[in-house]
Amino acid sequence: MAAHLGYYGCVNYKAILEYQMLLNGLSPDLLSHCMFAPIASIFSNPWNAESNSAASVGVLQDVASPWSGLKELFQVGVWPWFGSSDAMDDQMPWGRGMVTPRPVKGEVQSNPTPDSEPPTERNLPFYHLPVLMQEVLELLQPAPGKLIFDGTLGGGGHTEALLQRGAHVVAMDQDEEALNHASLRLKPYAERFCALRGNFRDFPKVLGEAGISGLDGMMIDIGVSSRHLDAAERGFSFAKDGPLDMRMDQSAAITAADIVNTYSQEELERILRENAEEPQSRRIARAIVQDRVKSPFKTTLQLAEMIARVCPKHSKKHPATLTFQAIRCEVNLEYSALRDFLAAAPKWLKPGGRLLVISFHSIEDRIVKQAFQHQSAAFLDRPEWPAPRPNPDCVYRLLTKKPLEATENELALNPRARSARLRAAERLNS
Repeated sequence: MAAHLGYYGCVNYKAILEYQMLLNGLSPDLLSHCMFAPIASIFSNPWNAESNSAASVGVLQDVASPWSGLKELFQVGVWPWFGSSDAMDDQMPWGRGMVTPRPVKGEVQSNPTPDSEPPTERNLPFYHLPVLMQEVLELLQPAPGKLIFDGTLGGGGHTEALLQRGAHVVAMDQDEEALNHASLRLKPYAERFCALRGNFRDFPKVLGEAGISGLDGMMIDIGVSSRHLDAAERGFSFAKDGPLDMRMDQSAAITAADIVNTYSQEELERILRENAEEPQSRRIARAIVQDRVKSPFKTTLQLAEMIARVCPKHSKKHPATLTFQAIRCEVNLEYSALRDFLAAAPKWLKPGGRLLVISFHSIEDRIVKQAFQHQSAAFLDRPEWPAPRPNPDCVYRLLTKKPLEATENELALNPRARSARLRAAERLNS
């Protein structure tokens, strides 16, 4: 599908590509042949300023033209914020720089390198671009013989990177669509990969029934995926018109429409305040109750436009952003699920095992921070106590005193990573 890049997008994209081309021994002048012309698609894989120049240049050998060389150097697809695409899932991103072919069944690649003849068949649509990939790999330290749990499989990006390092991975997701996508994508790793359906809060029961125990690592990447936001029919986005749904598990009984059309004004105000810290919670709750009498809310744009009407925009953030967050968290019981997961995780980690949590807004990050602080404090102290006492819940050593955030390079390629915060802890021996 041919598309034109706007001038602003081309300028930003040109700067990034010029830098990458210099690293790989190519003349930036080549961009004049392509940057301001219709192109079939735009690049979607992250790359690394530290990628191996010699390996990348090798991809360009025996290429008929400079432009075809560029197409072989990068994976072709579409940026996640432009929606779904026919992405080349025969290849996968590695760190922030390299594109490597997906291996055949049973193959382990500890140090993948790009293929000089990338596959031409495109199998799966774009689903989600994983965030903080390099940080996840450095902290989890996947290796052959290790068993790692991914509680939010999603598009399978993090899991695939772990599998490529030789680890065994058991993954969960409550979204059947995500499970189907990732299972197809990760078929080559069937001997070391298992996907189970369920919410990560229920992992003790699900893993117990599967006979799995003793984990070397655990991670969850909470929140919505690019697929959720880009698929209008899922009802997560205030920028696309779709049914007011917001269910991650589409078999769940309660939808966003049920909440908006049946909760009292006091209940709506509470969830807006507690789930998203919306400063206009009372005004929005009152407007919802008044408007639904005339006509029940059925679509995302209907709700978003009403909120924009009663709360004019005063910043870059859309007035409906926090309301949609609050309703989504209520539909999926996200905060209670996170707390249940954090409470159960220590019992499943081996000594030295590591727990990683990626969150996307301050309330989630605060829950993780407070849990890790309590579970890593050797002593507890209270004003009424004569002296500090040993903490019976001390099971972790903090690996991140402050949350890790996306680098400028990653943000240039994936703006949706701007809110990501990664915290990690290691299980103590006792």
